Amino acid sequence: MRITAIEDLHCDAGWRIWSFLKVSTDEGITGWAEYNESYGSKGLSAVIGKLGEGLIGRDPRPVERISAELYARTRQAPGGINQQAIAAIENALVDIKARALGIPVYELLGGPCRDRLRLYWSHCGSYRCQHHEVMGTKPLKSLEDVKDLGAEVAERGFTALKQNLYLFDRDQPAMWMPGFTATPGWPELNVDRDIQVCIERQLTAFRDGAGPDVELLLDMNFNFKAEGYRKVAQVCDSHDLMWMEMDMFDPQAMAMVRSGAKTPIASCESLFGRREFRPYLEHRSMDVAIVDVPWNGILESMKIAAMAEAYETNCAPHNFYGNLCTAHSAHFCAAITNFRIMEIDIDDVPWKDEVVTPPVIENGYLHLTDAPGWGVEVNEEAIRAHPPKR
Repeated sequence: MRITAIEDLHCDAGWRIWSFLKVSTDEGITGWAEYNESYGSKGLSAVIGKLGEGLIGRDPRPVERISAELYARTRQAPGGINQQAIAAIENALVDIKARALGIPVYELLGGPCRDRLRLYWSHCGSYRCQHHEVMGTKPLKSLEDVKDLGAEVAERGFTALKQNLYLFDRDQPAMWMPGFTATPGWPELNVDRDIQVCIERQLTAFRDGAGPDVELLLDMNFNFKAEGYRKVAQVCDSHDLMWMEMDMFDPQAMAMVRSGAKTPIASCESLFGRREFRPYLEHRSMDVAIVDVPWNGILESMKIAAMAEAYETNCAPHNFYGNLCTAHSAHFCAAITNFRIMEIDIDDVPWKDEVVTPPVIENGYLHLTDAPGWGVEVNEEAIRAHPPKR
């Protein structure tokens, strides 16, 4: 078997773009991977193309060797876009290998530890603040809407939801995201009393709507510094959250926040490879390690999870992408022993399930398929029917 072509395809997804890598072979077996160029990774497609040039004519099945070669070629600029490019290639080649063997990817990884995966509804309300029209959902304009959304989560059978912070005191409801853009709160990333009150009221509204049996998670991203996270954790401590999610590039600062919080801390979705995860595990910086499979590649993600196991730490995937990335993360969650819970976006554009086979979800659990490869199919016609608008 030899690789004959490597192609990237892109699809409009409302407020972002879904990107796919297609690797073709001379035996008619095609491997697919989804990657993300929309958030902080401009130019990723070009890097994938350049790294992939040398793979034409190669056997795609010795995946570990190929990934090691690509890492060696980028050793002087590790991580970042280079690692995301290697991950996309790795994930597509793993798909080819599993399809050639007629088995699911999780069988390549040692077999499944479980056949269904508990899910949490991620970005619960986030997209309804600004993108409800393209999704065809009810907008999120008030704390009463937050309460109603919590009830909807429970009614649809989910046992956990993750929220960002929503501000309703302006003309257009919006998320609090000063860690990512020049909005109020940037660049200082301080916490004032008003923000603490907003968090308190929002957590209460979700609890009132969802009831006592739905676990709540709060994602604060890179939006504060250590002092701010300590103050937010104080608010969270009285709400019995599954976790507060936070990101900092200093593992000792994060460990300091964790040591003073009753609420569990989840983090590391923005890290690349075992070397970057290691100091966070050594400093006991977080209770749950979040691993981005599209960024790290399925093989490296398995190694990160194995290292986390040695530190008595469970893992959860970073998965706010399309259905193919959900498949990437599902095979990871199925194969690791130290699984916590799986992230998934429920609110999305109406054509999401046309582009890639959707997962089977029942009562808040994703059920594994025994189909070969990632277990899903990519519809190229549907991708072309929704070309990127920007």
